[in-house]
Amino acid sequence: MAISSEVQAVSDTETQKTHANEGFPLLLLGALGVVYGDIGTSPIYAFREALAAAGGDGRILRVDILGVISMIFWALTLVVTLKYVVFVLRADNKGEGGILSLMALARSHARSHPRTVTLLGICGAALFFGDAVITPSISVLSAIEGFKIVAPDLEAYVVPVTLLVLITLFAVQRFGTGKVAAVFGPITALWFLALGYFGLVHIFDDPTVLYAINPYYAFEYAILSPATTFAVVGAIFLAVTGAEALYADLGHFGRRPIVVAWLAIVFPCLLLNYFGQGAFVLAHEHALENPFYQMFPQWALLPMVLLATAATVIASQAVITGAFSLARQAAQLKLLPRLDIRHTSAKQFGQIYVPRINLLLCIVVIALVVGFGESGNLASAYGIAVTGNMIVTSILLAVVMMRVWNWGKKIVVPLILGFLVFDFLFFTSNLSKLHEGGWVSILMAICVMAAIIIWQRGSQELFERTRRSEIPIEVLVKQMSQRPPLIVPGTAVFLTGDATCAPTALMHSLKHYKVLHEKNVILTVETTGTPRVPADERASVSQFSERFMQVTLRFGYMEEPNVPRALASLHKLGWKFDIMTTSFFLSRRSLRTNTRYGRKIFDRIFITFARSAADATEYFRIPTGRVVEIGMQVTL
Repeated sequence: MAISSEVQAVSDTETQKTHANEGFPLLLLGALGVVYGDIGTSPIYAFREALAAAGGDGRILRVDILGVISMIFWALTLVVTLKYVVFVLRADNKGEGGILSLMALARSHARSHPRTVTLLGICGAALFFGDAVITPSISVLSAIEGFKIVAPDLEAYVVPVTLLVLITLFAVQRFGTGKVAAVFGPITALWFLALGYFGLVHIFDDPTVLYAINPYYAFEYAILSPATTFAVVGAIFLAVTGAEALYADLGHFGRRPIVVAWLAIVFPCLLLNYFGQGAFVLAHEHALENPFYQMFPQWALLPMVLLATAATVIASQAVITGAFSLARQAAQLKLLPRLDIRHTSAKQFGQIYVPRINLLLCIVVIALVVGFGESGNLASAYGIAVTGNMIVTSILLAVVMMRVWNWGKKIVVPLILGFLVFDFLFFTSNLSKLHEGGWVSILMAICVMAAIIIWQRGSQELFERTRRSEIPIEVLVKQMSQRPPLIVPGTAVFLTGDATCAPTALMHSLKHYKVLHEKNVILTVETTGTPRVPADERASVSQFSERFMQVTLRFGYMEEPNVPRALASLHKLGWKFDIMTTSFFLSRRSLRTNTRYGRKIFDRIFITFARSAADATEYFRIPTGRVVEIGMQVTL
């Protein structure tokens, strides 16, 4: 994998310049809809599940309620505000965020164990996919369950309606989210304002709930109820799920809109709602089954159920879009096969649709809703993947702090250890739910990680086996100058992953056609560890001889590798590229295996991945009429 060592952290002001032309108010509104959709729907079920865990003996006491609210308050303050808003958002990779961006940034500056950093990044990416299948399931299902309070007779329709909403959501992905995204921000803004308003109103039911700001009540609960504390902490983590979206969507909005949206709108409204739910339960002991919906007056119940449904669909959309972006990054970094990526907007970069990822997510999400049936059951499956992702983020952040920011260990070690204490506390508490459904996200993450490892190892073996039959390009150039074959007009471009050896397509062309073009370009396409590559660093050219030259094109992992467009820019380096007189030669390998049975399974999986990879012609945006494919067989 070709990852450039040119990655460097940039300041927040540089990040903001990327988005300056979009307008801060629009970015702020967009961040509300996309970034905070997931964490914004947590009040629907987080406090309810924490109370259920606290009432293990069937009774809920005042100390339990204040303890739960205190834990939620400090979890939001320390994990989201301090860790993510203050520190993680500053670890941008040329303006981009996300676990793979953080991995690329850390690895480019890691003086030792770069493979360990890569493995951590792969783990984090796999865990994100584990989270991506749980969020749509629990969010939409919990919102639709609100109809049971409006009309108890509708309980039998909760799962079917949830499935209908989710299937519709996945079906419309192919059309893009541009038009729908325009209303995401206003709907989510209305949602947060409603959360804050109704929470504030109910705080007056029992204002003593504000005592929970004091961390004493969290510690008091942990000391008085050690048997249930672990379960409660696992449920409270539901209140901070979605925090990783702050970092993942950094490149879309910039740091300032995300920070302002959190501090000015999201954080205050979430706190008001949680405290309002706590005060409502203190004043109405019967409101334990579903305090979020029970605290609304009758006139507001149906509108809030509809608004909650819209908010959860938006939260699900944000996770699905994040999964598409992460899959594209993984493919660009050669962690996964080339994917069929369709751009759904001609104006806005980053709006993409990945059919196979969409289908996979849809199948798994539907299976989860049918299998678990209730959001309370799904809550048991939630948390392990997210907490694992947070642990990986903390470790990679430590590398960035020391190697990129040049912070001393006296600052980094206690800070990261503090983050890891909370991360591992949440992780171990969620592990207790492994047998209740937590295995789902872990299984999904294991499958993704296994796919990445199989693809990487198989690609490396294929590269090595192919290289054995190739000769150094210098040797071929020398032979062609001494005994030149028939020369035909035009330019031939041979794509290869190894610029030091003669491409297989070139060797087969000489063998079968026994001709050589006037100009022959050995082309290598590299993916760097930066999101985007400046135009003046896009290409490098070296001349082997009069007829042979070597060109290296570099693309960032967030860019679309358009080879003809990049070659057209080489006139600045002295080469006039004419697409009409140029032919692109690609090798199409037919893979087969004859190894022992145990290894054969992995080989067949790799071969299946290779066959499913997006066509190189389309992936590199090469006109099909200018492509010549030469086949060859390779035995693994």
